[in-house]
Amino acid sequence: MDANTLDPAPPLDAVPLLEVEDLTVDLLSRGGAGRAAQRIVHGVSFTLRKEETVALIGESGSGKSISAMAVMGLLPATTARVGGSARHRGTDLLTLPPDQLRARRGKHIAMVFQDALSALNPTFSVGFQIAETIRAHERVGRREARARAVDLMARVRIPDPARRYRDYPHQFSGGMRQRIMIAMAVALSPDVLIADEPTTALDVTVQAQIMELLAELREETGSALLLITHDLGLAAGTADRVAIMYAGRIVEQAPVEDLYDRPAHPYTRGLLAAVPRLDGDTDDLTPIPGSPPGPGPLPSGCPFHVRCPGARERCATESPTLLPASPARLAACHYPLEVSGAR
Repeated sequence: MDANTLDPAPPLDAVPLLEVEDLTVDLLSRGGAGRAAQRIVHGVSFTLRKEETVALIGESGSGKSISAMAVMGLLPATTARVGGSARHRGTDLLTLPPDQLRARRGKHIAMVFQDALSALNPTFSVGFQIAETIRAHERVGRREARARAVDLMARVRIPDPARRYRDYPHQFSGGMRQRIMIAMAVALSPDVLIADEPTTALDVTVQAQIMELLAELREETGSALLLITHDLGLAAGTADRVAIMYAGRIVEQAPVEDLYDRPAHPYTRGLLAAVPRLDGDTDDLTPIPGSPPGPGPLPSGCPFHVRCPGARERCATESPTLLPASPARLAACHYPLEVSGAR
């Protein structure tokens, strides 16, 4: 297990359900695999264990969602090239034939997408879509699949599920559509659930309800949850461990309390300084200067050095490696102890 693995010191008895190692994603120019490629995910590694929630946090464009799509095998081979490995219970998902990967998706590893209205088919009722998810993987009749779909709708707290089985996606609120997506994702009791921005565009009360539901389902099934989000507050109340992504790389990871209390990477510190606090003054908020790197070659050295207030000459020329900064923390910074000791 190398230094890029999300947990540098896992318990010996905690066998990962999902191990992603040195994941890379190259976007291919128009014309396919023989054309030039632009790397947008650079060697991402993490592990996910039973009954654990890991939050992957970063700004839009940091590579969070596309990393999850790559693990799930949802990136078209004509436009993206994926490297590295993603082992689910020892089987590398990235090398499975398409039919075997489809059989594993949904039944063993499932994903909740951030835009439920786009993810759901507008021409079929929500109940039918849940039932068909079940029938696609199990030999059950329509009546049994329907009964299980209604039960799942009740489980995610859709009021009057037997009647609403026949309703279409546009007849549900945003929060209720997200519950439908969760019902579809857990229909076959997968042991790994990836939730990509599951509370986007929902109000705070509904966000809390969705996250509470995901936590309950995780506890009931013993599954593991990978939460992809840009919301630091959401992750703080949900995750066991946190990984911070910037420019397609993990730049810091730690147990949630340690990371929020004493960040060891200047990007993490900047993110936390820009979050309003209920017990603080909004005048104390400090935005991170500049913008994340766009498509194209990254800056030389540390990708964050052009925005980092503590950058030195070394940062502009030498790219830092993700290495232990303390017994339970990894950081890709040349001066992590100085950052974590800053006030």
